[in-house]
Amino acid sequence: MRFFNRNKNRGREPTTDKPIETSQFKMVTTWGEHYYSWNGKLYQSDIVRACIRPKVKAIGKLTPKHIRNDPSTGLKVNPIPSIKFLLANPNPYMTGQMFLEKMANQLCLNNNAFALIVRDENGFAQAFYPIPAVMAEAIYGTDGELYLRFTYQNGNCGTFLYSDIIHLRQDYCENDIFGSNPAPALTQLMECIGIIDQGIVKAIKNSGIIRWLLKFSQSMRPEDIQKNVKQFVDNYLSFESDTFGAAGVDAKVEARQIEPKDYVPNATQTDRITDRLYSFFNTNKKIVQSNWTEDEWTAYYEAEIEPIAIQLGNELTTKIFTRKERSFGNYITLESSNLQCASLNSKLAFQAMVDRGAMLPNEWRAILNLAPIEGGDQPIRRLDTQVVGLLENMLKKINAENYRAIADVMEKILKAIEGGEENGKA
Repeated sequence: MRFFNRNKNRGREPTTDKPIETSQFKMVTTWGEHYYSWNGKLYQSDIVRACIRPKVKAIGKLTPKHIRNDPSTGLKVNPIPSIKFLLANPNPYMTGQMFLEKMANQLCLNNNAFALIVRDENGFAQAFYPIPAVMAEAIYGTDGELYLRFTYQNGNCGTFLYSDIIHLRQDYCENDIFGSNPAPALTQLMECIGIIDQGIVKAIKNSGIIRWLLKFSQSMRPEDIQKNVKQFVDNYLSFESDTFGAAGVDAKVEARQIEPKDYVPNATQTDRITDRLYSFFNTNKKIVQSNWTEDEWTAYYEAEIEPIAIQLGNELTTKIFTRKERSFGNYITLESSNLQCASLNSKLAFQAMVDRGAMLPNEWRAILNLAPIEGGDQPIRRLDTQVVGLLENMLKKINAENYRAIADVMEKILKAIEGGEENGKA
């Protein structure tokens, strides 16, 4: 984590002469007495990873954009190249998609995700780095500033201003700064899953234990016992036996079959445990196995993805721009421009948005996985969807010089409107 030293006034403890208040948050990547059965490492569980993967991938597909909505200059998208490149490549080691996926993984596993904002000498954001910490501690200094002290996996620590930290959180209830740790709620559930897995493995191993017990009525030497047992197995238990599974013994031997009685949870109990885990992560089997319909994915997106997109957009806006810059309409938004999950009928229905100028032709072509065309970045509008009062405005502008041209245009507009009405009736 050498890049932390690039920030000015970073990597030091807050200077104070009085005691300071602190609150700590431990990540679930640590382990202790409460996590002995599953080691506290949620990401090592195949079910947990399957639950969070759709959410992580969907958040990675979000497209962050810098919007400037200034009434004096109008609406502009990505007006500053440096911010545009920063959102596309937050640091030299990962793209914007990888950065979002890493933050989403931290958020799903810990209900908290942190990233450090590295600033230049003028205070402008220069790079974003996710912080791989095992513990975060809030320090309230007497100078009025809030600091976060992170403990890394190698035991080192780093302290940074909270204003230089991108902080995402969910289940925000008990603590003033951090989201609630999911470990207490998941401990018993993960223990049940671990016990079920261990029981299945144990039952499979026990399937190879002793199946038959031969009780001899007289004392025999160990080598004779072993010889008789081997002879019994070769004669009656071998696949190549000529007795077709029938066994016969004399009065000197009593053969008894032993049936292991291992308990294995049935499918219904196992499915209930899995459904509880699905419910905790607000997902279901169809989402996990990518077997959803368009409406099912829309419901999942609105419940899980959209709140994170709004929170991350607000966090980036607050930490990148000053209050004065935000007053001029600067903000960051994360949009889901990728509608590949929509059906073909839904994609074709966006034609109405193109005809009315609400969507650009190239934006519609991107939804259909088509390359942009020349002139496709200009909005178009059908003549029968013009603004109300257009003919009235044209009549006001008519004069002795342009009356013929305006009359021709008005005639074409009326014909187009009549044609549209006839098509609607048909």
